[in-house]
Formats: sequence, C-alpha cells, structure tokens
Amino acid sequence: MSLRLRLALLYSTFMGGILLIFGAAVYILVNVILLNQVDTMLASVARDITQVTKVNSVGELSLISLPPLDMTSSAYVQVWGPDGKIIATSPSIGILTKPLDPVGLKTGLAIYKDSYLDGAHLRVLSVPLKLSGRMIGTLQVGSSLSVVDATQGNLLSVMALIAIIAVLMAGFGSWVVLGRALSPLEAITETVDQINRADDLSRRIPYQNQTEDEIGDLVVSFNQTLERLESLFTSQQRFLADVSHELRTPLTVIKGNVDLMRHIKQADEESLSSIDEEAGRLTRLVGGLLMLAQAESGKLTLVLKPVELDLLLTEVFTEMCILAGSKVHVHLNEIDQVLVNGDRDRLKQVLLNLVSNAIQYTPQGGDVFLSMSKIGEQARIIIRDTGPGIPAEDLPHIFDRFYRAEKSRTRSSTSGFGLGLSIAHWIVEHHGGQIKVESKEGKGTSFVIWLGIAK
Repeated sequence: MSLRLRLALLYSTFMGGILLIFGAAVYILVNVILLNQVDTMLASVARDITQVTKVNSVGELSLISLPPLDMTSSAYVQVWGPDGKIIATSPSIGILTKPLDPVGLKTGLAIYKDSYLDGAHLRVLSVPLKLSGRMIGTLQVGSSLSVVDATQGNLLSVMALIAIIAVLMAGFGSWVVLGRALSPLEAITETVDQINRADDLSRRIPYQNQTEDEIGDLVVSFNQTLERLESLFTSQQRFLADVSHELRTPLTVIKGNVDLMRHIKQADEESLSSIDEEAGRLTRLVGGLLMLAQAESGKLTLVLKPVELDLLLTEVFTEMCILAGSKVHVHLNEIDQVLVNGDRDRLKQVLLNLVSNAIQYTPQGGDVFLSMSKIGEQARIIIRDTGPGIPAEDLPHIFDRFYRAEKSRTRSSTSGFGLGLSIAHWIVEHHGGQIKVESKEGKGTSFVIWLGIAK
C-alpha cells in the first residue's frame, strides 16, 4: 500500500471519527431536548389534574375533573385506585384498561419511564396520590413518542448521509492534495534510480514549489547530500589518481635501481640511496593514509595533558633550523609562556608539518618566522614564510583532504601528498582550536593556530 493511499485512508478515518463523535453528541442533545419537552408537558398536565382532584369525607377519590380538552389532547391520562382498579381515563385513551406503565404503577414514586403499550412507544409519568401519608391512588400521564422517534430516525439518516458524503469528499480531497504534496518524493525516487543506473552524482532533484515545508527541506537536504557525495567522490578519484602516480614513481625508481644493480652485479651506493629515499616516501604516504583512516574511524585518540607550548615551539624551532640549513633563515620572534591541555606529540606533529612546509616552499635565502603570544584566554601561534604564496582560488580548499595547490608550489621529490594540512586541521580542531591561513601570491603565506589556554 502506497504512502499516499495510507495517508488518505488515515485522514478519512480521522474525519469519520470526528463526525461520529459530533453526530453522537448532536443525537444525544436532540434526544434530551425532545424528552425534556415531553416531560415538561406531562408534568404540567399532572399538576393541573392534581389541582382539581377531589376527595370524599372518608379520604377516597370520589371525582376526577380533567383539565380542558386542549390540555390533554396530546396526553393520555389514567387514574388508578389503591386496589389496582381504574378510576378515570382521558377521552383520548378510549376503552384502554391496561396501565400505561405497569412498573410505575407499583413503585409508589413519581417517575418518568418509557413504556411500550400495544406496539406504541409512550413516555409515562407516574405520580402517587397520597392523603396524610396514605396512598389513595396513582395518576399516570403518558404521551406518544412517535414524533420523537421519527425525528431521531430522520436525524440519524441525515447525519449518516452527511457523514458518508463528508468522508468521501475528505478522502478524495486528501488523495488529490497528497498527490500534489508527495510528487517531489516521486521525483526523489526517480532521481535516485537514475543516479543508480547511470552512476551520475551530478544530477539534482528538481523542486518547483520553493516553499519552506518538510518536502522542500528534504529536497534541499538531499541535493546538498548529493553535492557533498559528488565532491567527496571527485576528491577520492583525484586522490586515487595522485596516489597511483605517487606509488608508480618510487616503485619505478626502486625497480630500475634493482635491475641496474643486478645488471652490474654489485651494490651501487647511489642506487641504494635512491632506493632508500623512495622507500621513505612510500612510508610517509602509507603513514599519512593510516592516520587519516584512524581519524575517520575514531580510533586516533588524543592523550590530553598539560603542555608547555612555549617549550614545544622552541624545540620545533631548534629542529627546523637544522632542517633549513643554509637555504632558509628560520626566526623565532616573540614568545610567551603558555600552558595548554593537549597531546604533545600531535601538537608537535602539527608544528613540524607547517614549519617544514614553509621551509620547503620558501626559495633560497628566504625567511620563515615563528611567534607565539597569549591573547585573552587563547594562545596564538603564527608561522609565516616569504615564499610564492597560494592562489586565492586554492585557499578555500587548502585543508581539504588530498588537495594540493600545485599551481603555486612546484613539486619536488620531497613534496607531500596533500595529507599533511588535512591531518593538522583535524588535530587542531580536536583540541578545540582553530587553524587559519592567509596568503597572497608573491608575498608569502601565514598559518595561524588558536588554542585554548589551560585553566
């Protein structure tokens, strides 16, 4: 059963339930009103009769004087003695000698009761007649409920007809409205099927009614998901191509050097150095991929402890000066004493990655500047180089996984794989901090790290 049909049936059932409750309330209310009118008439007739009733000297009913005919034309009156014999009747009752209400005749209490007499439905008021506490007779006043029954029957028929028509109209209307409302879901299903058949993530779900409703939100969210999947799929394709290229190059070099040593039948130092260098590149690539996989699966845990960030930066500065040698001048500018809660090894990995990148991409004789300052409740680390800079179109993607701005930075044998900045971004973010980049072509690049100070 389709969602459209289920919702239409649910709405129709709900409408039918409301009409049933409303109809029952109306039926009961009309029944009460009509019975109250009959009871009021019966009570009025009984009151008029009791007011003109006479009693003889021994306390027995001797004469019953009925009210005028217009008062009793719609009522049946019987007066019964204490011995169960009928004393008087109204003209409208004819020769009927049966009590209008046998039960009410025996209760000795004033009571309204429905009674069926020879197939006629009556409403009967039984009033005991007493003198000085002694029962001297019973007055029964009845009225036919044929009009009430007919009214109730007609009311039931009308309400049933109205309910049936209303439910059918509600079902048809909900079917039409739901068809229009759920049509985007059919478009979603069709688009997904087309994507599955054609493996084309560039397709988007069309949505004509640009309204802020649940369907519109679903279409927007689904399109955003498709866009993200397309971007991720494209990045992975580019990554696979890059990794394939990066793997092919060192493996080709290694195989070539091995073939050369086999040919000359001796170990060549230059070939061994080349093999070692390419094996190191492969190790770095596998290490970066493993770390990203651990971070993605949540298995890369951070051991947070108090870290003296100023000492850590000084340690990185010392190591990077050795790495830079005479090619680049590394400077340590202002530095404040700062204590943060973090994983020392991971934070050092971030700093080493950023500083080594700055040294690598800064030309001969350039400068790399390191500084750290305490600003409010945060520590700010700046790593600035005087290299060629990063193009503006590459800046929004600089921390994306597998992304490399090759247009502005010439690759070399020591170039990375587009994983270092992504790993650095993940580490800083999971320390509750931020990492940002500012760059202009020809004027260098600055990476800024913000970390919260330990309290």
